[in-house]
Amino acid sequence: MTDPSREPADAAARRAAKPLVAYAVEQLPPVDLALYASARAGAEPVDGVMVPPRDGRTFDVPAGHFFRITSVDGPQVGDLNLWNAHDLTERFFSGKTRQLHATHVGIGDRLWSNLPGLRPMATITADTLDWYGWDADGGGVHDVIGTRCDPYTNCLLKGEEYHHCCHSNLTRALAAGAGLSLAEAEPHVHDVMNVFMCTGFTLDTHQYFMKASPVRPGDYIEFFAEMDLIGGLSACPGGDCGSSHSDDSTPCYPLRVEVFRPAPGSLEGWQPARPNSYSRSHGV
Repeated sequence: MTDPSREPADAAARRAAKPLVAYAVEQLPPVDLALYASARAGAEPVDGVMVPPRDGRTFDVPAGHFFRITSVDGPQVGDLNLWNAHDLTERFFSGKTRQLHATHVGIGDRLWSNLPGLRPMATITADTLDWYGWDADGGGVHDVIGTRCDPYTNCLLKGEEYHHCCHSNLTRALAAGAGLSLAEAEPHVHDVMNVFMCTGFTLDTHQYFMKASPVRPGDYIEFFAEMDLIGGLSACPGGDCGSSHSDDSTPCYPLRVEVFRPAPGSLEGWQPARPNSYSRSHGV
């Protein structure tokens, strides 16, 4: 009987197949960063919230407004969820965002919504950590590959309950902000953008890793809302994610969210993102 794990004679040739970028991203709708920069120059703050350590909060961002997430007091990462303000079932789709852009996102990249909407929810317009790039370990900042720390995985691995994982923080925040029960809110919590988090895959075993974030007080990332949004942000119990998470052992700090309204007329010609134009007939 042939050993099914035996390497075939043409193994090297099979491995030598050339990689192909899966999507023709040059055909995506263009991003007018100059327009956004002009609109941002005259914008004024209109709302905001401080997210406490090991907790979560929601915030509202009307279409055509900007929102900024800032590190304050100490290095801290955050888990970001986005929802259509008028329909919680339309939410940020980290997997498709990763496929259309990269494992880590930056200026000019967009956060896309789930199917069937599949439209830009927000565009990254500024990032003080844009300098980081890729480090020697293969790590980058602002990933869309991790999920979120959650009490279920923590219970599975440690055999104990911890209620301030990002999943629970976001569940409590959405329940409070939207007037839902925890049971109603939890199914709407979804895979996140890990703001400020430095992550990658190990070069030998290809396992997901985290390392201390390069974020420092005053660093920020800023987004332009392409539609009416509800945002949810958790100040992760992992702090800078350089040691542990899903416990109270790591120093944690607040994150500040600010919402800015552009001056009237500064977005001339811009329109909120429309749902995907696919007919949804699925060949029938």
